[in-house]
Amino acid sequence: MQFRSTGEFSSLSIEEAFKELESSPRGLSEEEARARLSLWGYNEIPEKRMSPVVFFLTRFWGPMPWLLEIAILFSFLLGRTLEGVLISFLLLLNAIIGFWHRWNSTKTVELLKKNLHVSARILRDGEIKIREARELVPGDVVYLKQGDFIPADLKAFRGEATVDQSAITGESLPVSVKEGGILYSGSILKRGELKALVLNTGIRSFYGTSLELVRIAQPKSHQEELILKVIRYSLFFAMFCALGASVFGIFAGLSLITILEFDLTVLMGAVPVAIPVMLTIVQAAGAVELSRKGVLVTRLDSVEDAASCDILCLDKTGTITENRITVEGVIPLEGNEEEVLLWAGLASEKDSQDQIDSAILSEIEKRKIDLSTYRRLSFIPFDPETRRTEALVANEGGQVRALKGAPQVIAELFTLEKKDRANLEGIVEEFSKKGARSIAVAIEREGRARVLGVIGLYDPPRKEAFSTIKKLKKLNVKPIMITGDNILIARQIAKLVGIGPRVRSFAELKELPDQEFASALEQLDGIAEVFPEDKYQIVKHLQEKGHIVGMTGDGVNDSPALKQAELGIAVENATDAARASASVVLTRPGIDVILDCLILSRKTFQRTLTWILNKIIKVVEFSALLTLGFLWLRTSVLPLLYMALLILANDFATMSLATDRVEFSSSPNVWNVKNIALAALIPGLLFFVEDALILIWGKSIFPLPQLQSLVLLALVFNSQMRIMLVRERRHFWSSLPGRALTLAFLFTLVTFSALAVFGVVFYPLSLVVVLGLFLFILACALIIDFPKFYLFRKLLQT
Repeated sequence: MQFRSTGEFSSLSIEEAFKELESSPRGLSEEEARARLSLWGYNEIPEKRMSPVVFFLTRFWGPMPWLLEIAILFSFLLGRTLEGVLISFLLLLNAIIGFWHRWNSTKTVELLKKNLHVSARILRDGEIKIREARELVPGDVVYLKQGDFIPADLKAFRGEATVDQSAITGESLPVSVKEGGILYSGSILKRGELKALVLNTGIRSFYGTSLELVRIAQPKSHQEELILKVIRYSLFFAMFCALGASVFGIFAGLSLITILEFDLTVLMGAVPVAIPVMLTIVQAAGAVELSRKGVLVTRLDSVEDAASCDILCLDKTGTITENRITVEGVIPLEGNEEEVLLWAGLASEKDSQDQIDSAILSEIEKRKIDLSTYRRLSFIPFDPETRRTEALVANEGGQVRALKGAPQVIAELFTLEKKDRANLEGIVEEFSKKGARSIAVAIEREGRARVLGVIGLYDPPRKEAFSTIKKLKKLNVKPIMITGDNILIARQIAKLVGIGPRVRSFAELKELPDQEFASALEQLDGIAEVFPEDKYQIVKHLQEKGHIVGMTGDGVNDSPALKQAELGIAVENATDAARASASVVLTRPGIDVILDCLILSRKTFQRTLTWILNKIIKVVEFSALLTLGFLWLRTSVLPLLYMALLILANDFATMSLATDRVEFSSSPNVWNVKNIALAALIPGLLFFVEDALILIWGKSIFPLPQLQSLVLLALVFNSQMRIMLVRERRHFWSSLPGRALTLAFLFTLVTFSALAVFGVVFYPLSLVVVLGLFLFILACALIIDFPKFYLFRKLLQT
């Protein structure tokens, strides 16, 4: 079998293509597929990955490494060789720690990506099997339906469909593909169903597109934007302090070296060295925790942004209900129940895996109704726009057109007498009151149409739906049920699961002016008779009213709404197109997993908030103390080496915040920069007053070298106490920190105390001084905690 480009196959007939690829409409055997896989390789394009060495070297590039590297150069130029060597060691140690955390988090994300693969229905050994699309080989036969990604370059040989090739060609209008037509990898099947022959895979496909469903991207989230704003203002504050002190130093006749050393020390304290690692860890840790609960994150920033979600639009089918459809009953308008089921069965497709078709065919099998005397000539699968399926069948009596679909659609297709329409509506209402969906069945023979009857289909609510809806409301998230079913069914299901009684049809809402429409949506508990494309309008109008919206969906037409929502949720068994548009993908059924997602996102919010509060307090405290020390002592109270040690001490605990034990808030979280800054400013000033008292006391007792050691140790102790205070929105003793943070806290205190007592790097301080300093700082922390508690309660969400 020789390689041919996809373009060359377009000129071949279907028979010639099968012959060229040594295949048949029955597909390949498993043995032959394995042989071709070893010859052609997997249907994927290898990604270029950064080597661990290069990844490690990136730890020496960036604002913080630059400052440390300048400090090293500065030390060597001034002849402080030991100081230069020690700062170099600290730079290396910080790079190793950062690399370890970042690399592990990146590998974790890569593992998550493997769970987001595209699946394909492959015909092997004459049977349809669900396999990863990467296992496709030239010569395979695949079955495609609405919403599927095209997993390789294909040639259609049965059926017809509309395909969206905009991602490949840039053409916005869908393209019609019939038997013999070519489909390119990466396109999306928008309508219809096809059987197709695989022509080329992987790097040999026409565009060589990657077959990943999604790449886990890290676009700038709301939280990251806020963090960058905090960093920017922190740097401005530090630069203002440095500039003011520099001007003073110039007029005071201080040396340029002394001024530059001070400036460098202040900037080193303001630049957040741990932020890239901390953000990656907090996002990856959240994604891993969610994956264990059946939620795969396709956009890491969604783990954070979902914390602000205050309205959750829930698909009834499959999310609130079990998506396990059974035939509730059959009510004939003509003939008997068996005849209604027979024609419904002929208008169904076994291989489509459609829930309604499966339920009807299962009931037919149970009643032993024989379909074998009929031959199907053509079949048009279900389309959300037409809301029906139809088939052309033949038997001894001639050709018959069989249809099944929404009762209102079937009623409009055929002119019904007033009595028949009333009967149909009565049956639909009867089923609706039981919470059952109605499917009308009709036939057309020789131009004469007959509506035979109605099949009632029931999809029961999930056992956990009622309790989960109750918990959502406790989190102050408003659930709105979205369904294509009629208003009677919607009201019944909404009542059963405790969502609420206020349910209206989308058609009724559309009659309202835009402003009234949006206001009405806010008040509703459910919306009935919704088409998939209507969901986008629902999300858009709610967002225009200032809401952060979550939306569930499963079909190709749900994609715009999933992409528009801040939290787009593709439910279990969603189409590839829906999963690609969503920010999270559910791997198990139910609504409780969505609750887990919201709770975890709020915990992530609290961890990030702790980091921001800690950063603001630290910059205020640190910059003010260094400036005071410089103005008073005419030199830096922290040499560059001590500054590097302080950064290292702070990083251990700061990175541990990413997995710290936290309480989630009872309401959706909203970033309020002004309140956060005010909540952090006063504790920062109080910590500065505490440090100033230590500086004044130390100045009266110790010479400069020991005073600098005392200040360093005080700042190290305070950095740990500060984290313990800000991690808890109540009094700091209200909850225990996580294991990693506790270990980092104890390790830092013990290590730096030992270094000070034994005079390693430090100028030695006595054990009495070290213990006395720690007790003083602990007492101050207890005092500062009370105004902190008041400020956090008044200004921050809890």
